[in-house]
Amino acid sequence: MKRLLLLLFLVSQISIAQKTYIQCGNLIDTRNQLVLKDMTIVVEGNKIVDVQKGLKKGEKTDVLIDLSKKYVMPGLIDMHVHIESQTAKDQFQKRIQYSEADVAFESQKYARVTLMAGFTTVRDMGGTNVNISLRNAINRGSVIGPRIFTSGKTIATTGGHGDPSNGIGTKLMLPEDASDGVINSAEEARRAVRQRYQDGADWIKITATGGVLSIAKNGKGPQFQDDELEGLISTAKDYGFGVAAHAHGAEGMKRALRAGVTTIEHGSFLDDECIALFKEKGAYLVPTIIAGKTASDSAKIPGYFHPFVVKKALETGVLIQDAFARAYKAGVNICFGTDAGVYPHGYNAKEFLYMTEAGMPIMEALKAATITNAKVLGMDDQLGAIEPGKMADIVAIDEDPAKNVLALMNMSFVMKDGVVYKK
Repeated sequence: MKRLLLLLFLVSQISIAQKTYIQCGNLIDTRNQLVLKDMTIVVEGNKIVDVQKGLKKGEKTDVLIDLSKKYVMPGLIDMHVHIESQTAKDQFQKRIQYSEADVAFESQKYARVTLMAGFTTVRDMGGTNVNISLRNAINRGSVIGPRIFTSGKTIATTGGHGDPSNGIGTKLMLPEDASDGVINSAEEARRAVRQRYQDGADWIKITATGGVLSIAKNGKGPQFQDDELEGLISTAKDYGFGVAAHAHGAEGMKRALRAGVTTIEHGSFLDDECIALFKEKGAYLVPTIIAGKTASDSAKIPGYFHPFVVKKALETGVLIQDAFARAYKAGVNICFGTDAGVYPHGYNAKEFLYMTEAGMPIMEALKAATITNAKVLGMDDQLGAIEPGKMADIVAIDEDPAKNVLALMNMSFVMKDGVVYKK
């Protein structure tokens, strides 16, 4: 009798699984580039379990979310952010003064802003190992932010873009591990990749050419030799990493593409040979148009950047959108990525405006920010679409983005992993 009573008590404690029914007046199918009218998404836990025609309500015990007046789509993915920092006139000073704890507290603010902007997943393209800890804290539920795939520390060459000692006088001493990603041989390249694996990174980020914001004269010259690239990329493949290559100049881009990188970031000075290599190798361009334009605008403010940076920012800013246009029209694979942090976090969706200005239809740009990016991340079975079995990453805006692309900058609903963060 006691066993029977215990069994009845345990059964009474098992609650019926509650589902969430999300009524969508306009559901954007980014895979097929269609807008589906009057659909209902059924969410259970952190997964989408069904997508039904009509505006359904479910059972009395289920949760109902009315987005019947909205435009609903998968959570957006930004393939190039720097979640630890943000552009400012005193940014270089902060880099010297801030401890890792300071960086960690700042990064939480930027992570939250990014999620509220509708970007439920991001790929962090280099900072300190704080972004690895931030990823873990978000995954644990300790911090609010997007799902992060991170490269940890960038791998660079001595004096190259990404060398943390650039612009710092010899009287200042960097922490001992600050330069553990600065390499000058194939063997050091292999060691750096293995260190990223030990640190817990998800990707490898290299700086194949000079950069705009580093305090160095040349922003486009190649910065890795072929044997160094071979050491990096072959080791990365052994450890299961994709490789992202920051590259503005054409020669460094070509070397990186020939070596087998997965993505090229920026691509400002690409030429016809670069375009042919993109297509031959099946690599992806991450354009970051908004970053080029923002850096160029900031360079016009007296004292905002070091004089070295001003010249490079003004030159690159006027080229980057045209480079994207030529690559897109030639059939290069395109990812959506913005270089958030070079501009203020939360404005990621303005990249859609620049992409459409350059000739990419908004539905294609949305596909790049969902389906394509999920594929490149190796997460297309879980992210990038509103389909049964996918993660419940769902966002909504008030207007048709085909009529007003800037409506994407005003998210009215954000769900990540089945949890509503904005409504």
